Amino acid sequence: MRQFLAIVAESWRAMTMNPLRTGLTMLGMIIGVAAVVLMLAIGQGARTKVNEAIASMGSNLFIVMSGTSTSGGVRMGSGTTPTLTIDDAQAIATLPGIARVAPLYSGAAQLVYSGSNWTTQVYGTTPDYLAIREWALEAGRVFDAGDLKTASRVALIGQTASKNLFGDENPLGRTLRIKNSPYLVIGILAPKGQSLDGRDQDDVVLIPLTTAQNKLFGNPFPGTVRFMMAQARSPELMREAEADMNRLLRARHRLPEGVENDFTVRDLTAIAQGAAMAAQAMSLMLGAIASISLLVGGIGIMNIMLVSVTERTREIGVRMAIGARRRDILLQFLLEAVMICLIGGLAGLGLGGLGAWAASTGLEMDVELTLFSMLLAFSFSAAIGIFFGFYPARRAAGLKPVEALRYE
Repeated sequence: MRQFLAIVAESWRAMTMNPLRTGLTMLGMIIGVAAVVLMLAIGQGARTKVNEAIASMGSNLFIVMSGTSTSGGVRMGSGTTPTLTIDDAQAIATLPGIARVAPLYSGAAQLVYSGSNWTTQVYGTTPDYLAIREWALEAGRVFDAGDLKTASRVALIGQTASKNLFGDENPLGRTLRIKNSPYLVIGILAPKGQSLDGRDQDDVVLIPLTTAQNKLFGNPFPGTVRFMMAQARSPELMREAEADMNRLLRARHRLPEGVENDFTVRDLTAIAQGAAMAAQAMSLMLGAIASISLLVGGIGIMNIMLVSVTERTREIGVRMAIGARRRDILLQFLLEAVMICLIGGLAGLGLGGLGAWAASTGLEMDVELTLFSMLLAFSFSAAIGIFFGFYPARRAAGLKPVEALRYE
């Protein structure tokens, strides 16, 4: 141990003899580690944001949309033909792989309260919608079967709609007007945030399905809905549940074989998983790009250490002549390279953390600094020191004492 500490002290002395060169050598590692830490923090922030958006959607979800229509030879998009009904939703709910189904009838409408107004999306649905979306209430209650039966004018209001319409006033128990009709606010929805497509999920009002169909929007095709959301019982049943829904709806709509569906079933979980994989790939790509700077820094360390071996050839010869072993010389130069990397790595961690803080506060980016990313960058810097410092150290240890002493 005493001999090892002596070698460490000798390595430190050699580093401090030329502080400018040592500092410039460290600079490559400092920049490399800081870049890795910052890029991984940005990538992790993006992944966390996507995961939060996925979690806000709910789990094991399908969206079933109405069919298309054709006008003058032009085919319109999904949902333009009212082919789905409440009975379809009730039939889907009986499938073994389906836990819940919520039909929806929606449209944009202007809300008015006192001297304020706000235009938002109003969804007519059933209480199962909140369970499917895993959407809690901040206050109040959910409309129930009695409200659906009587088409009550009651509403649940989202955070964004509430803020723009009521300001700081508590909307619970207040009466707002939707298309000039009064609706009692019986519940306040908990915050949901943005969806995967950047839409504000809190800018919404929920009312009973029958109220939307019969009193707010009207429905020229009684019993139809614009789309519905279904939730599978487990991730393992997703594929089976999708196939069962397709077969059931084709049978209910009496579609002969060879005729395309007049509805669309979309697996929202698959879309969410694709977004998560894209975010993960971006995080890995950012880390890989930043790690190139670490490799460049390692090459710089190798170059400087080779120069140092050349400059200190006579010193190496003297040490060997008075009894130093080859492994002592190898260990000394290897320690010098590792110490440069470790000190540079620590400084790089501080710089990377400062950069992450600046990006988060100054640029308002989604940045998440994790202990794993910092340990990874620091460990990689140590590995760089060992890898790129080994060859110069081995070259120094391989010098013959007589030839080293003769070196000018």
